[in-house]
Amino acid sequence: MDQLTPEMLLQAYQAGIFPMGDDTTNAIGWFAPDPRGILPLDAFHVPDNLAKLVRKDPFEVASDRDFAAVIRACADRERTWITPPVIEAYTELHEMGYAHSVECWQDGELVGGLYGVALGGAFFGESMFYRVSNASKVALVHLVRQLRAGGYVLLDVQYSNPHLEQFGVVEIPRDEYERRLRHALPVGATWWPRTAASDSS
Repeated sequence: MDQLTPEMLLQAYQAGIFPMGDDTTNAIGWFAPDPRGILPLDAFHVPDNLAKLVRKDPFEVASDRDFAAVIRACADRERTWITPPVIEAYTELHEMGYAHSVECWQDGELVGGLYGVALGGAFFGESMFYRVSNASKVALVHLVRQLRAGGYVLLDVQYSNPHLEQFGVVEIPRDEYERRLRHALPVGATWWPRTAASDSS
């Protein structure tokens, strides 16, 4: 297997492709689902109970404070596609300024978060985790706030699942996804333009 590199990742994302590792062999597979799951930024739905929790501000929400800890936490499960080669490549991509984490902290401990890749006006969500109930959901709400504030136009979540359905995930054909991606990549968006606490629900 060729080594997974940040350069390969950047080329793949620009073509609408993403990798997943095999935790038994460390081999890398490449995927371009049809249909593709996205969360529309202009129609993102926050369930009432979660909105109430976000207003209570139970976590300190930060970006990129400890990307390495977030991706390792996302990989910490019985079966995972976030294999050591994936962790290494995305950590290098983070150091280059393309991969980011959104983190929920409580009493100095990392209790939930997510990570993904930002290119132009597109954010490609990769994985999320929680150690305290609802922490990953709160991180997602803050992510969407900041993407809106920063001028992003596409939030790619790859696949629909029951967890994301509550937020309004939709599936679109691959050709429609590629059209939206071509529109998003030249957009000059800004990552994490202001503190999440300064934005209203």
